[in-house]
Amino acid sequence: MALLRAILTSVLLLARGAGLAGQTAQAPEYQVKAVFLFNFAQFVDWPAEAFPDPDTPVVIGVLGDDPFGSVLDRTVRDERLGGRLFQVRRYQRVDEIKTCHILFISRSEGSRPEGVLAGLKGRSILTVSDVDGFAERGGMIRFVTDRNRIRLQINLAAAEAAHLTISSKLLRVAEIITPAGR
Repeated sequence: MALLRAILTSVLLLARGAGLAGQTAQAPEYQVKAVFLFNFAQFVDWPAEAFPDPDTPVVIGVLGDDPFGSVLDRTVRDERLGGRLFQVRRYQRVDEIKTCHILFISRSEGSRPEGVLAGLKGRSILTVSDVDGFAERGGMIRFVTDRNRIRLQINLAAAEAAHLTISSKLLRVAEIITPAGR
């Protein structure tokens, strides 16, 4: 139900955004992507050690230049997942990332996703980006914008390697990608 809501929200935001004069074309797209990031938390299971304390928040991180502005913060404000609050953190380097559950890797990092992903190896962090070829190159979820609609590509092997379980409900609406070289 929540995924359906996210998809409907994305369609409405993109349709409404097409007619907004004087605003950046990117704004509606990243409003939709912020909703998706928030909703991913409901369709992914992390291992117990990803949440060392009962009050550990669900952390959504942004690595590199932040295309969301305040939209992501507003999207998760006062929201909870199983009693856990959401928190947004921004990073410029992989070595700054301590606690993170969902990491959006911005286009500014697009020239080196393999290096970023290698720095996250062995950690249970859901990696998401809109960089071309992201899922094929080892990322977990890639946003693909196609005719004003956002589609998902999921690299299930990458998620499993990070000990994450993605719900079949999310997998049903995505294209499953096999990594390059497999």
